[in-house]
Amino acid sequence: MPVLRPMTAIYLTRGAKILLLYRIGSRVIGNSYTGSAGGHLEAEEYRDPQACMLRELQEETGLTADALDGLALRYITMRLKNGEIRQNYYYFAELKPSFDVQDSNEGRLEWHDMDALDDLPMPVTARHVVDHYLATGRFNDVLYGGITTADGPVFAELNDF
Repeated sequence: MPVLRPMTAIYLTRGAKILLLYRIGSRVIGNSYTGSAGGHLEAEEYRDPQACMLRELQEETGLTADALDGLALRYITMRLKNGEIRQNYYYFAELKPSFDVQDSNEGRLEWHDMDALDDLPMPVTARHVVDHYLATGRFNDVLYGGITTADGPVFAELNDF
C-alpha cells in the first residue's frame, strides 16, 4: 500500500527571471533544480501547506511572507514513485524589489531567464509544472491539478462546484 509524502515548493519570480535552487544530495530528488524553497509537511501543517512553504522559505532563504507579492497556490500534483504518493503543492510569487536572497543552506540559489530553462535538470513533476507555468499558468490565476504519468503530465483547472 503506497504511503503519502506531501511536499511544498515555491517559485519566486522577478520580471522575466525565476529563482531556482540547485539541490545537492537530497534523498528524494537528487541533484537538480527545484523551487527556491520547499520541503515536507510537518504533522501540524497537514491542513495548511502554505504554512509549510512559508516555514521552508524562511529556513532555506531567510525570506518571509512580507517579501512576496501575489503569493498563490498554483499547482497541486500527484505522482506514484517508489511506493509513495508524492503530493506536491506548488506556490508562485514575485519577490519584491526591496528584497534579495542570501545563500541557502539547502544548495545554490540562482536566478535564471524564464526562456532558458530547457537544459536544466529538474525532478519530473517539477519540470512539468515549470513548463506548464511558463506556457500557460503565468498568464492567468488558475489553480491547476496535475497527475504525472509515464506518458507525461495531465493538468486540469480546479474549479469549485
